[in-house]
Amino acid sequence: MRILHVGASGTIGGAVRTALSDRGHDVVAAHRGSVGWPVDISDPERIHDLLDEVGELDAVVCTAGSTPFGPWQQLDRAAWTSGIESKLLGQIELVRQAVDQTRTGGSFTLISGIIGRERIRSGSVAAAVNGALESWVAAAAAEMGGEHRLNAVSPTVLTESLDRYGDFFPGFPSVAAADVAQAFVRSVEGIDTGRIYRV
Repeated sequence: MRILHVGASGTIGGAVRTALSDRGHDVVAAHRGSVGWPVDISDPERIHDLLDEVGELDAVVCTAGSTPFGPWQQLDRAAWTSGIESKLLGQIELVRQAVDQTRTGGSFTLISGIIGRERIRSGSVAAAVNGALESWVAAAAAEMGGEHRLNAVSPTVLTESLDRYGDFFPGFPSVAAADVAQAFVRSVEGIDTGRIYRV
């Protein structure tokens, strides 16, 4: 398959890119710092420019998008807007623009996270964004009427990131990035739609 992978850098992005490439897929690896395929999903024009260059696709995978952390009383409107425009609207806009150049039967796989269903301190923006994204995936997948598939992968804290984020997730089992990547493989190559893979 020819797969556009947005966010193909970082811990999860690198693992997903490797897993898909190892399966023999032609992966177009796009991310902010890419020389060949630069993209910022918070900017609809950048998404349009990328898709215009990439051409026809069999699948789109996204491991991009960020949300700010902090006590909810200290997070102002700008903090909320940054998370919504990046991880929520950015991924939705990617699907919206890419659907016409993704073959019938092709798939979209997005990334959410455990904070959408489990509460932690300083995670109010991530909780709202991840929860909204997962609800949208279920609704939009139903509206696609079988022409395309749409799923999301919702990982817990990464084992590789415990030194940085572990204090936010006391008592939470961690997951290796390579295991998260296998959920993306399952979504791309499988038959599910409207599914949230919790890993």
